[in-house]
Amino acid sequence: MIGQKTLYSFFSPTPTGKRRVCSPEPAHPRAGVAAVAEENSDVTASVAKKARAGEDEPGTPPSSPLSPEQLDRIQKNKAAALLRLAARNVPVGFGDSWKKHLSGEFGKPYFLMGFVAEERKRYTVYPPPHQVFTWTQMCDIQDVKVVILGQDPYHGPSQAHGLCFSVQRPVPPPPSLENIYKELSTDIDGFLHPGHGDLSGWAKQGVLLLNAVLTVRAHQANSHKEQGWEQFTDAVVAWLNQNLNGLVFLLWGSYAQKKGSVIDRKRHHVLQTAHPSPLSVYRGFFGCQHFSKANELLRKSGKKPIDWSEL
Repeated sequence: MIGQKTLYSFFSPTPTGKRRVCSPEPAHPRAGVAAVAEENSDVTASVAKKARAGEDEPGTPPSSPLSPEQLDRIQKNKAAALLRLAARNVPVGFGDSWKKHLSGEFGKPYFLMGFVAEERKRYTVYPPPHQVFTWTQMCDIQDVKVVILGQDPYHGPSQAHGLCFSVQRPVPPPPSLENIYKELSTDIDGFLHPGHGDLSGWAKQGVLLLNAVLTVRAHQANSHKEQGWEQFTDAVVAWLNQNLNGLVFLLWGSYAQKKGSVIDRKRHHVLQTAHPSPLSVYRGFFGCQHFSKANELLRKSGKKPIDWSEL
């Protein structure tokens, strides 16, 4: 069975043969809870001692239960300790503004695992560790205006770099991205194929290009599904849904639409259609005009529209 890892080892595994000998992290998520317990106040320890004394000495009345104030203090100590643990486990390349609001996820059991670290030891995994969170580096979390949800990264060499549908230069745009460009050329006046597939220009303007799963084994689509990434990206969508207003969500295909089912339609705008892949593009993606519609919705919300030609 694969052992639990710290979040740092989750992305940058320690080479085999080397062993950390100082201040080891908990080997299991529940060990983190034990560490939290050690940080509780002397009040808790004192009450526990009294309770034990009552059990060991016949005739001694049982100790009084913890007061509401003591319980509240214990809970605050636990929460603070978990935040400290999460802060030590911030993954490589995670943007500061996103870290501020999402670091609580790093200390949760589903995130303290060694799955990706073990995968990187045995296989080629995309994208490389420093690009897994590219989507947090392009703009501050508060500046997100449009959200496009993908499924998992491209699994070919040098393609995935942390933005859904996007590929690094000089890799040719994949078929789905080519279809996106075709729709843009009919929807946005003056749009011309940029000659590459890097969508960083959109991301810097506030277009969140977020895959549901953030890593993949080379040449094996969906090989990292149901390992915890979906929970994390659900938390990202939930935070945006609850804390921002007037976002435009572009949900292409049934997978994205299911993931976006939690979006509050009274606070945000949702545009749905078929996926731009060759298998479904003629089922509604061509002619959807999502790019011009998104800009119109942004204008109505008092936000600057996206320059889709800026790539």
